[in-house]
Amino acid sequence: MPQIIPIKALKDTSGVSELCQNSAEPIFITKNGYGSMVIMSMEIYEKTMLLQDVFAKLDVAEREISDGKTKNARNALQKQRQKHGI
Repeated sequence: MPQIIPIKALKDTSGVSELCQNSAEPIFITKNGYGSMVIMSMEIYEKTMLLQDVFAKLDVAEREISDGKTKNARNALQKQRQKHGI
C-alpha cells in the first residue's frame, strides 16, 4: 500500500530518509491535500529505471517482430560461423 505524507513531514529529514529506506515503494508527498511530489530510495529508483529500460527494449523488439523485421536464427548463426571460420 502506498505511503502518503504531508509536505511538512519533510522537516524531519532523518525520519523521511529512514521511511524511504524501509519502503519498497515510492512515498507520495501531499501539499494542501493534493499530490505534490514523489520520493524514493536510490535502490528503488535504480530498480525502477532498470525495469523501465527493459520494458522499453521489449516493446521495440515486439514491434520489430510484428513488422517482420526478424531473421531466421539458424541461418544467421550459420552465416556467422562461415564468416569467422568456426
